[in-house]
Amino acid sequence: METLTVTSVFGMVVGQVVSLVALVLVLLGLGKLASRLMDVPFNLPRLALAALVGAPLGSVGAILAYYGSFEALNSLEPADLDQPAYVSLMLFAMAVGAMLAFVGLELLLPRGTRFRPVAMVREARNWFGRLGRYRRILWILARHGLGGYVLGRREGIDDTSVQRRLARSLVRSMEEAGVVFVKLGQVLATRRDLLPPVFVEELGRLHSEVAKVPFELVRECVEGELGRPLEEVFAAFDPEPLAAASIAQAHPARLHGGEEVVVKVQRPGIVPVVRRDLDIIRRLARRFDEYTDWGPAIGVLDLADRFAGALLEELDFEVEAANIAAIADATSASEVRIPRVYEAYTGRRVLVMERLHGTQVGGGDLSAEEAERIARVLLDCLLEQVLMSGIFHADPHPGNILVLDGGGVGLLDYGSVGRLDARTREALQMMLLAIDRGDAVLLTDTLLDVVDDPGEIDAERLRRSLGQFMARYLHGSTTASMRMFTELLMLVTRFGLVLPAELAGVFRALATLEGTLVHLSPGFDTVAEAKRYAGARMSEQLGTGNLREMASAELIALLPTLRRLPRRLDRITDQLHKGRFTVQARLFAHPEDRRLLRSVVWRAVMTVLAVVTGFMSVGLFNVTETQGVSWPELATHTKALNLLAWVLLAATAMFVLRLLVDMVRDGGDRGRR
Repeated sequence: METLTVTSVFGMVVGQVVSLVALVLVLLGLGKLASRLMDVPFNLPRLALAALVGAPLGSVGAILAYYGSFEALNSLEPADLDQPAYVSLMLFAMAVGAMLAFVGLELLLPRGTRFRPVAMVREARNWFGRLGRYRRILWILARHGLGGYVLGRREGIDDTSVQRRLARSLVRSMEEAGVVFVKLGQVLATRRDLLPPVFVEELGRLHSEVAKVPFELVRECVEGELGRPLEEVFAAFDPEPLAAASIAQAHPARLHGGEEVVVKVQRPGIVPVVRRDLDIIRRLARRFDEYTDWGPAIGVLDLADRFAGALLEELDFEVEAANIAAIADATSASEVRIPRVYEAYTGRRVLVMERLHGTQVGGGDLSAEEAERIARVLLDCLLEQVLMSGIFHADPHPGNILVLDGGGVGLLDYGSVGRLDARTREALQMMLLAIDRGDAVLLTDTLLDVVDDPGEIDAERLRRSLGQFMARYLHGSTTASMRMFTELLMLVTRFGLVLPAELAGVFRALATLEGTLVHLSPGFDTVAEAKRYAGARMSEQLGTGNLREMASAELIALLPTLRRLPRRLDRITDQLHKGRFTVQARLFAHPEDRRLLRSVVWRAVMTVLAVVTGFMSVGLFNVTETQGVSWPELATHTKALNLLAWVLLAATAMFVLRLLVDMVRDGGDRGRR
């Protein structure tokens, strides 16, 4: 008896294990079938999860569909549960339940999503950090009287006095909000094409009041970045900074070789603060681009991305060191000094460069002739960087320019640098030539060549407006100004055109430089000197030797085309002569067009099938529920018709779910693009 008992128990265990394995295999098979039908290729754990969740739900639906209620099961015999119709319906219902689970997983956790608890905790922490930062920014705006305008109030905004008050409140709010918003305000102060003059004027006064970093933290940052004690690198290091800014502060020092240097040290803890605020600005830019009309018109996403990229570059002093080296290579003027970088002592948070001795523009006594000469040197230097080299100092304000004690000029602060490709430099040269000659046609053609997307533009109306612009600013009795380029940007914006950010950066740099030059040498004619420089450079390029070289280069580039041209012309004329000349146009030649057509046809077919099967199932339900049925054959097959109605309803659900999955997937693909 004991042997039989052990054997029985062993058989029961084996039977349970086999049943469990069979159940798992059936569930995985149903999940695989659902994934094929729904075109949702998930991994094995996701398949198992969908099958385990969906199969019980489907079995409940099968019981209700076949027996009408759970109470009916109490009166059934075990043999009734083995009926082929019931088993088939159960399997089908479990498959439908698995499909439902797949769709739910696809909507909640899209394909490619992985369950990463650490990343989820980090994201939740970042979300709460952003929420706290949002609350603080809104509190700052409300405290300075801007809360109503943030919520959409517009009354009185066209009044100049109201604009002045709002602009001053905005400036105070940005100063209190921190470094990123101060930098954003300084950038917006150069966008006269986007903001009213009152806001531009007030934002131009933005400055960041920051406390000095304690010397102990400076020492810790320098030693941590260089990996050596401070005394081992520097023979002397002044704890008192020369200047303290929002991102870094500069200390005078001396190397063991006797070289006087300036050590630029990043403020501790500034990187996470900047990254968090930049993330907020990007999110706001996406909302403006999606929910406003003016956001896409001014390219708010591109502006936010470029601003974030430029500010992140300022946080990396190795990038600034590379910028200094590139600017030095692009500057040939002997009277312009670019500080030397000591790369052996430079890292991401520490920059060691040569110290230049001099006074800031306007801080010393210069004769009128000397001031005018220095102004001309500065202008020629920037124009050479812009027109010839393609890399230029993008922020030449008075604080970044020194009049050196030994003569000459020193350029400082290379965190903001502009870059131009050859095509943009050529377009800029042609624009200057068109302005010099007063040629509105050439200026119009050049602008339309460089704008991002001209679209459907009235070129003739644009030409007339540009002609009026040049007549207004370049008239003989009118003193031209570099700020006319800002007016040019505003004119172009009114026509719905967007100039490349690099070209707009050139205009802003020239306008900033003009303010510096006027401060240095009042009465200096910046536009006349720029036209003189551009004319001289164009004359050099169009000289006999250079012109021959340019023509030879263009001819060499055209040789392959010229070599094939006679054969193609002969073939065309021969076909015209024989009357066999045809033009072939391939519809939907682009893969995206073909994909769109397939998607539309597929969804149309699925929609038609869903509607047809849905109506058929509703009709069958109505037939089987008809009271007082008089046809014997219909009464005999009522249960079969009821099952068919449920099958058609399940098919309708599958069609609808498949359409839903495709729509969610296409929406995700567009979001990623």
